[in-house]
Amino acid sequence: MNGYYKSCSLCPRKCHADRTKAFGICGESDRIRICRASLHMWEEPCISGKSGSGTVFFTGCNLKCIFCQNRDISLSHAGLDISLDRLVEIFFELKDKGANNINLVTPTHFTPSVAEAIDRAKAEGLDIPFIWNSSGYENTETLELLRGRIDIFLPDLKYFSSDLSTRFSGAPDYFEKASAALKKMFSLVGEAVLDQNGMMRSGMIVRHLVLPGHVDDSLKVISYLKNTFGDSIYVSIMNQYTPMPDASEIKELSRRLTTYEYEKVLSHARDIGISNGFIQDRLSASESFIPAFDYTGVLKK
Repeated sequence: MNGYYKSCSLCPRKCHADRTKAFGICGESDRIRICRASLHMWEEPCISGKSGSGTVFFTGCNLKCIFCQNRDISLSHAGLDISLDRLVEIFFELKDKGANNINLVTPTHFTPSVAEAIDRAKAEGLDIPFIWNSSGYENTETLELLRGRIDIFLPDLKYFSSDLSTRFSGAPDYFEKASAALKKMFSLVGEAVLDQNGMMRSGMIVRHLVLPGHVDDSLKVISYLKNTFGDSIYVSIMNQYTPMPDASEIKELSRRLTTYEYEKVLSHARDIGISNGFIQDRLSASESFIPAFDYTGVLKK
C-alpha cells in the first residue's frame, strides 16, 4: 500500500507530499512511528473494562489543535520508527497483557500501513476488536480502506462552527469533513453491539470535548449527533479540557471548564433524549490523566 504515500491525500488536508521522501503536513513520512503501547484504564467503560484497552499511540497528527493534550506526539513528534512486523507483534503483546481491544490512537496518516498490519494480525489469529480512535477529520475515501478491518470507531466531533475550527485547528472545513466521516464510519460498523460483560464488540462512540467559553457550539454538536444517529451510537461528553501553553493567549482557553458550563451541556443532552452516553468526573480535567509518552511497549524486550 506504499502508493498511498507517494502523493498523500489520506486526510482532508490533501498536501500531496511524497512521504516516501519527505514529511507531510502531519509531520510524518511513510515510516510508522509510535511513542507508547500500553493498557489504558481511562477510556469509556465499555472500551477499557477491568483489564484495560490496548492503546497504540501514533506520532504526528493532521489536525494539530492548539489545545491538544497529546502535544508531545501530535506537535513535537516524539516517537520511534517501527516496522510493520513490529506493529503486529505489539498487537499480540497487548492482547497477552489482557487488553480487551486494540485501540489505534491518531492513526489516520498511517492508514494504509495500519490496514495491512490488521490483516496480518487477524490472519495470525488475533480475535479482539480493533478501534479507530481519531479526531474525526477524515476522508471518506480513506475510511473505505478500513472496511472489514475496524470493529469500533471512536472519533471526535470537536466543532460545529467553522469559525472555531479555523481558530483552534486551522481547519475551516472541519465539520463538513467530520460529519461526512462519521456517517461513513457508521455505515461500516452499524449500531453498537455490546457483549454479555458490557464490552463493546462493534459500533461507534462519538466524543465531544466541551471547550470553556463555547457551550453554545457544544449544544449544536450534541443536537446534530442526536438528530443524525438517534440512539444507534454512544455519545461521550468530555469534561477533561486542560489548558495548554499554545492556548494560553486565548482568553477563554486559558482556564478550565466550569461546572455550570458542563452541566448545561449535560442538561441539553438529557432534554433532547440522549440515552446512550458517557460523562466525566471533574477530576478528569487534570494533566495526571495524560499518558507518559516514554516509549513504553514500543521496543521488543
